[in-house]
Formats: sequence, structure tokens, C-alpha cells
Amino acid sequence: MRGLDYRWIEALDAVIAQRGFERAAEHLCITQSAVSQRIKQLEKLMAQPMLVREQPPRPTPAGQKILGLYRRVRLLEQELLPELTPDDTSQPLSVSLAINADSLATWLLPALSPLLKSRRIELNLLVEDEIRTLDKLRSGEVVGAISMEASSLPGCVADYLGRVDYWCVASPEFAKKYFADGVTRETLLAAPGVAFDQHDDMHERFVHQHYNLPLGSVMKHTVRSSEAFVRMAVEGIAYCLIPRVQIQSELDSGLLVNVTPEIFLTRRMYWHHWVLESGVLAELSQKLTTYARNVLPQ
Repeated sequence: MRGLDYRWIEALDAVIAQRGFERAAEHLCITQSAVSQRIKQLEKLMAQPMLVREQPPRPTPAGQKILGLYRRVRLLEQELLPELTPDDTSQPLSVSLAINADSLATWLLPALSPLLKSRRIELNLLVEDEIRTLDKLRSGEVVGAISMEASSLPGCVADYLGRVDYWCVASPEFAKKYFADGVTRETLLAAPGVAFDQHDDMHERFVHQHYNLPLGSVMKHTVRSSEAFVRMAVEGIAYCLIPRVQIQSELDSGLLVNVTPEIFLTRRMYWHHWVLESGVLAELSQKLTTYARNVLPQ
């Protein structure tokens, strides 16, 4: 079997990144016909389509796997070449990670701060719900992902980070208005909550499990920001499920109160990354896991 020509995959990657053949051709400084021909050669070799030709174009499942391989090779090249050519003033090492908003709002940046200050790294953070971050690693878009999934993907390993305890909190004024007689099925139907996005069902499953409320029956705002969750709770706009580590000062000062002190939700978090790592990537994984295990309950 003929080996892969990485110029073909580079063309596929450019079409996806530039959202079209014309802009991909401009980016690669070749003709649009040459871009198309390279992708056709790749599809001929693999005996299946690599690209869904719609607007914007998107990779097929097989195309995603090929792009994942290509990005891993590019990353290894970026890491290796400066070691072989010490005088090389190459571009920063580009590292893409899929992370959840709660980790970003609490411990992730302090964990990576020493590495980002000492090494020439261009960090690209893709923020998704922790249920879906693994999809980014599966598709090859990132080199690591924080997820609540314990099982690793083929060729990857899942390192346990610790648990995140979510407390159901509100401002004292909000609690007095809606939960003066306690949190019940009836009071929850009247009180507004918060969800991260349309895929986030943590809030609804919490009230369904503990208060037997049907999914879809409670009122909730949708806000794609962990910091905004805290602000909405403090302002008395809604009650929220928030990591305890994120709101300890608000709890200590009385800005927030735990409205369900006997009930909380726990999620166990894992760092998913390639089995074979070296250099900066291995250092990143080591710093991330060590820091998380020090700050998160085990």
C-alpha cells in the first residue's frame, strides 16, 4: 500500500480550517484545482470520502481520524525540530485542549501557569460541557481533554484528577423568597435555575433524582459561563449548582447559602491524553494532574 502524502492531508485540513476550497487554496498558495486534486488522491488511497462537500465543508468520520493523525504529527514536529536545530526561531508550539468551564474558572489556569510562563506555547482552549469534551479528542481536534468519563479512548490514557462537589446555592434573599419553607417539588417549580447550554441536563437531573420532578418541568436560564453562574446566584436571580471550590469565599461571607445542605452532586473528573507523550506534552500532563490532585478532593 502506498504511504500517505501529507500534502494531501494538509489540503484537507486547510479546507476545514478555512471553511472552503477557495480560501484553502489562497492559504496554501496553490490553485483551487490542486487543492481538490490532493483531496481526491487522499480519498482514492483511503477508498472512502474524507470530506462532506457542503457549506462549510466538514470531515467525514474517516476524515476526522486522518486529521487527528495529521495534527499529532504536526505537534510532534513542532516539538522535535527546535531540539534538532537549536538556532531555529520556529513558531510557538500550538497546543489545543478540550476543557469544561468549571475547571477553567477554578484550578486549570493556575495548574498550567508555570508551564505557559517558561515555555513557548500557544494555548487553544475549547470549552465544552464535560460530557462532550472527549468528542474533541476523539476527532483529533485536541491533544487532551478533561472529562467525567473514566474509560479512555484507544491510544489514550485517562488519569484521575479528583472529584468536584456541586452545591445547590442561592443568595439569602432568594432563599427567603422561594425556599422559606424549604426546598420542595412545589417551590422548585416556581424558582428559576441555571443551565450551561441546551445540552446541560445536570440541573434537571438533580431535581428529578432528589425531588421527582419530570425532566423539562423546571424554569432555567441558559448561560455559557461558570463565572456568570456565581454572579446570578449572588445577585438573587437564580439558584445554581456550583462547584464548592469556586464559591467558598461567598459561602464564608454569607453572600451565598446552601439551600440543600443534606444533598449535593459529585462528579469525578479525568484527564484524557495520548499514551505516548514526550517533552512539553508530558510536562503539561504532569503539571495538570499533580495540581488537580492537590486542590480537588480525592
